[in-house]
Amino acid sequence: MLFVGATTENPSFEVNSPLLSRSRVLVLNTLTDNDLRTIVKAAVADKTRGIGGEVEGIDENALDSLASFAGGDARKALNTLEQAAVYAKSRRKKSRIITLRDIETAAQQKTLVYDRAGEEHFNIISALHKSMRGSDPDAALYWFARMLEGGEDPLYIARRVVRFAAEDVGTADPHALMLAQTAVETFRFLGPPEGELAIAEAIVYCATAPKSNSVYAAYNAARADARRHGALPVPLHIRNAPTRLMKDIGYGDGYAYDHDSEDHYSGQEHLPYKLIGTVYYRPTNFGLEKTIAERMKWWEERKKERKGK
Repeated sequence: MLFVGATTENPSFEVNSPLLSRSRVLVLNTLTDNDLRTIVKAAVADKTRGIGGEVEGIDENALDSLASFAGGDARKALNTLEQAAVYAKSRRKKSRIITLRDIETAAQQKTLVYDRAGEEHFNIISALHKSMRGSDPDAALYWFARMLEGGEDPLYIARRVVRFAAEDVGTADPHALMLAQTAVETFRFLGPPEGELAIAEAIVYCATAPKSNSVYAAYNAARADARRHGALPVPLHIRNAPTRLMKDIGYGDGYAYDHDSEDHYSGQEHLPYKLIGTVYYRPTNFGLEKTIAERMKWWEERKKERKGK
C-alpha cells in the first residue's frame, strides 16, 4: 500500500505514532520574503494563469508589504493579491497598478501564525522561556506579544513565568518568584488588557534578574537519591518523641537546639547516615546566591571547628 499525505501542521501532533514510524517525513520549510516576491511578480506578469491581464503591475512598497504579510505562505500571498487586484481594477481612470493601500485593504488585519495546540505553540513558549534565560527582555516581550496576539490565554503564559522564576532565577533573586506570582493575581483581578502589563513586568524582571538553576538541580539530585536509596531511616537525634516509649528508645537523644548554640548554629548532622557529606545545593556567585554561598561556607567552617573539639 502506498500512502502519501501533506499537512501544514507538524506530523508529530497530527499523525498517529504507528503510522508516523512507518513513513518518510519530508519537511517543506516556510518560504522566505524573497521567495514570495518572486511568486507574486510571476503572478502579476502572467496574463494566462495570473492577473497580468487585469492589472498593470504592483509597486515595490506593496510587494514588500504583501511578502511580509503572507508569513511564508504562498497561498495566502496569492489570495490577498487576487483581492487587491479587484481594488486596483475598480479605479477606472487611474493607474491599475496594485498599491500598498490595495494590499492593506485586501489584508484587513494580519493573522499571526499560531496554533494553541500545535507546534507553533510550543515553539513560541520555548522562545519566550529561552529569551528570559538569555537575559533578553526585548525578545521576551516580543514572544509574549506574539502569543497574546495569537489568542493564547494570558494565564498560561503567566504560569510559565512563575515556573521560570523558580527554575531559572531561583535563589539568585527570590523576589522574581514573588513578582511572578503577584502578576498572576494582578491579571486575575484586572483582566485584559490592563492585567497583561503585570505579566509583561514580571517577564522583564525575570529576564533582567541574575540567573541560577541551583535549587532546580539540587532538588532533582535529592529526588534521585530518594528514589535510589529508598526509605533511609531518620537519624534518632532529629526524630520527634511525642510519647514516653519513643523517648525511652532514644528518639531525640543528643539533639542540639540550634538557638541555644553559639551563633545559633549547632553543626549537627541532619541527613540519613548513609548520605552524610552529600551536597545538593551549590549556590552560584550571582545575585543573592553570592551571599548565601558565603553564609554556607561560614557554616561549614563552624561545623569543622566543632567536630574537631
